[in-house]
Amino acid sequence: MDQIFSRPDALYRNARIATMAPGAEGLGVIESGLILVRDGRVAFVGVEGDLPTGAERGMDVQDLEGRWVTPGLIDCHTHVVHGGNRAREFEMRLAGASYEEIARAGGGIVSTVSQTNALNVDQLVEASLPRVDTLIAEGVTTIEVKSGYGLTIEGELNMLRAARRLGEIRPVRVVTSYLAAHATPAAYKGRNADYIADVVLPGMTAAKAEGLVDAVDGFCEGIAFSVAEIEIVFCHARELGLPVKLHAEQLSNLGGAKLAASNGALSVDHIEYLDDEGVAALKASGTVAVLLPGAFYAIHETRKPPVASLRSAGVPIAIATDCNPGTSPLTSLLLTMNMSATLFGLTVEECILGATRNAARALGVSAETGSLEAGKSADFAVWNVESLAELVYRIGFNPLHLHVFKGERISL
Repeated sequence: MDQIFSRPDALYRNARIATMAPGAEGLGVIESGLILVRDGRVAFVGVEGDLPTGAERGMDVQDLEGRWVTPGLIDCHTHVVHGGNRAREFEMRLAGASYEEIARAGGGIVSTVSQTNALNVDQLVEASLPRVDTLIAEGVTTIEVKSGYGLTIEGELNMLRAARRLGEIRPVRVVTSYLAAHATPAAYKGRNADYIADVVLPGMTAAKAEGLVDAVDGFCEGIAFSVAEIEIVFCHARELGLPVKLHAEQLSNLGGAKLAASNGALSVDHIEYLDDEGVAALKASGTVAVLLPGAFYAIHETRKPPVASLRSAGVPIAIATDCNPGTSPLTSLLLTMNMSATLFGLTVEECILGATRNAARALGVSAETGSLEAGKSADFAVWNVESLAELVYRIGFNPLHLHVFKGERISL
């Protein structure tokens, strides 16, 4: 378990800092830089000569000995709260079954529902902690956590309650997404409209009233919900003042990305089948494209997201683990960086920005974290690497030296 040492006021000097600041060239690198932390926030980041006179007086000074520093990593798409596993489906895929075939045979998302609903909030927290701790140990300071395996009002709320609890007992910022429109439970088979009316919408209202939800998500796909059905969900989110995001264009192109963009979505995720019109819609709305190479890899997908088109259009690209029990049992954001480069052709710079600044934008928390700038939360990671390319290049290796969350140094 991580231990926190209460040293909120400190000066970290002799560092190579990748600030990821908007408007900076590349990764916003500062050589021989320093970071001043006061009351859990970045008070100054820059070079030694620009530090205000006397600013280090009374500070706990830490010499980082030339190590690289980045903002704390951000996993902006996870289903980390769930019960059980789907190792059997992994075996089925090895035998040749497709994702759609498994889902239509009663597997997939629905198969996790009974295992998740069998656990109370405390048990959900206990089941999720090993996954969360693994992410934290890689320098992750913000994790998005979705519901979506309850498929009842109380089941969805319990998942979100567990997510909030994780953020209370671990040194990590948890951002929640309400994903009741993830699948249709057996009791509502063939009756998506009734499920939305009976469960999704009132559950969303209850989650907002309890302070459990930061954004609303959905799964727009042939095996899930149509564009028209997702629009109903988004309309209710607007009425509640909640931002939206969407799983879209993963297995086909239904136009979910364009719908999400027209609703000012924070992000559209997966998008292997995104077309040029969808790319243009994301560009126009400022919506972030979140790539999930773990799912692409795990379900043997062959259609890659249109990275060149996204890049050309200037659409911000984020990356995430999509940690879930069936199609991306991945708990390493560092490996996700490597997969994003190797499988999707992202550059080193794109991978690192995708796990920091752009990931923060995909969660609507850019004002708080994702880059190292004065006034933001002091969330950063210190790495034992000679170049930042090592964070993307290595496979199965964690070079984290230490990380700081809200000014507190986390001992691994």
